[in-house]
Amino acid sequence: MIHFFKPKPFLRDFIPDDYLDIHSHLLPGIDDGATSIDDTAKLIKGLESLGFSKFITTPHVMGEVWNNTKTGIETKLQDTVSELTIPHVKDKLRAAAEYMIDAEFRELFKREPLLTLRENYVLVEISYLNAPIQLYDILFELQTAGYKPVLAHPERYNFYHHNLQEYQKLKDAGCLFQLNMLSTTGYYGPNVSKIADYLLSKDLIDFIGSDVHHNRHLDYIRKKVVLKNHKQLPIIFQNNSFFDF
Repeated sequence: MIHFFKPKPFLRDFIPDDYLDIHSHLLPGIDDGATSIDDTAKLIKGLESLGFSKFITTPHVMGEVWNNTKTGIETKLQDTVSELTIPHVKDKLRAAAEYMIDAEFRELFKREPLLTLRENYVLVEISYLNAPIQLYDILFELQTAGYKPVLAHPERYNFYHHNLQEYQKLKDAGCLFQLNMLSTTGYYGPNVSKIADYLLSKDLIDFIGSDVHHNRHLDYIRKKVVLKNHKQLPIIFQNNSFFDF
């Protein structure tokens, strides 16, 4: 018997023309993303060619590694916009932050306002080595302080891959989930893609982001999707319009 298999679609086939990206590292020289204004321009133009229309770029705020501040990020955004020659870039680019959940973060949100995606929605991440011992306490305190956590790339935390019930526990604790586009095209390897597929199958993903740092990431956004549950992607892409500005 001859079997005919429908080929996997390209990721760009799912990207709507008005897509708003909520996770990227486009500001130059502020973290491990773009290193220069030329890098920033090339990344934005490359993403626009794939259907991206607006960007909430999210520099790391990570203890002693990337000691960025709200004021510093906002100043870097203003400087970047003034240097870019991309048409209407002021209307296309704004900044939030990607906060590492650790003891310093706990003190930070108690001390001063955070740089959010919208209103009280804040992008957060945890270490790839292990979850903080007091993770659920911090998440509770963060929400008590008035914030709604959007957990970046939950599929990339390997320590949850053999403990899948933790994903539902995180959702029950108030986290929204942001999938990385690169996980859908196999950039991080088959295990991460498998978990991305699982999270989609359980309807646990709320938003999607590029998490783009450099040109190699652009190359993978141009590739075919490796997931089985890719039919859910159009809805998730559209969900990002919630953060429109």
